[in-house]
Amino acid sequence: MRTPVVMTLGMVLAPCGLLLTLTGTLTPGWRLVKGFLDQPVDMVLYQGLWDMCREQSSRERQCGQPDDLGYFAAEPVRVARGLTITSLAATALGLLLATLGVRCWQDEPHFALAGLSGVVLFAAGLLSLIPVSWYNHFLADRAVLPAESSPVTVQVGYSLVLGYLGSCLLLLGGFSLALSFAPWCAERCRSCRKAPPGRARRSSISTVYVDWPEPALTPAIKYYSDGQHRPRPVQLGAASQRKVGFPMPRPPPKAYSNPVDVLDGENAPDSHHGGSSRSTRSCGSALPCDSDL
Repeated sequence: MRTPVVMTLGMVLAPCGLLLTLTGTLTPGWRLVKGFLDQPVDMVLYQGLWDMCREQSSRERQCGQPDDLGYFAAEPVRVARGLTITSLAATALGLLLATLGVRCWQDEPHFALAGLSGVVLFAAGLLSLIPVSWYNHFLADRAVLPAESSPVTVQVGYSLVLGYLGSCLLLLGGFSLALSFAPWCAERCRSCRKAPPGRARRSSISTVYVDWPEPALTPAIKYYSDGQHRPRPVQLGAASQRKVGFPMPRPPPKAYSNPVDVLDGENAPDSHHGGSSRSTRSCGSALPCDSDL
């Protein structure tokens, strides 16, 4: 059996979503802060969930910057840490269940297990989308996510974009795998319909059973009412005795209406023996002749 399309699509989208979510969680690019007064113009500060890096065009990126404003203690950052880790763990569990459910090495997949993996992956996508959306909502709020005052500007980082993409791919992959429940549900409904009832149905109080006597029928009617196109026993016995040989055709009877009244094998009388023709016919027949009387 070929792997269904929904399973193939889910097995492709879910690992891609896991990779993007993992990259967005670990990289320090959730928010870009730039425009510092006492710093070079090209200096950019990358803030993430676990680290904070400083980058300049003329220097390499320097990570592990001190958090003077209490950025990591902000509520969106702390909630995002817990939800993203939970999302990654749920994604790994969903992919494991999907591998065991799809079973590309066998002919028949396990539809129920594949559908369950889709539900787990869909939940993992929600767990990843919630912190990303919440962080983006308070991105420019300096009271919730601390940052220096103007003219310092804050912008969306690449990690936040990767988190959005990874969450959407997890949602699509989980939904695609969850469609595997359809064949499983159809099979369950079909088996429930074919299964015999567990106990006999109780008769209603208004149900009355009447035992009518069987009407007396004549032997012929009773015989032919049992089945159709069956011969009578007499005919059946006669038909069982097979005849030997084959029937000979009988010649049709002949009728003579000629005025001479001549039988087969007799010659017609001449004109000068007109009187002897009757005696000849009479003597040649089976009746007695006049001469014998």
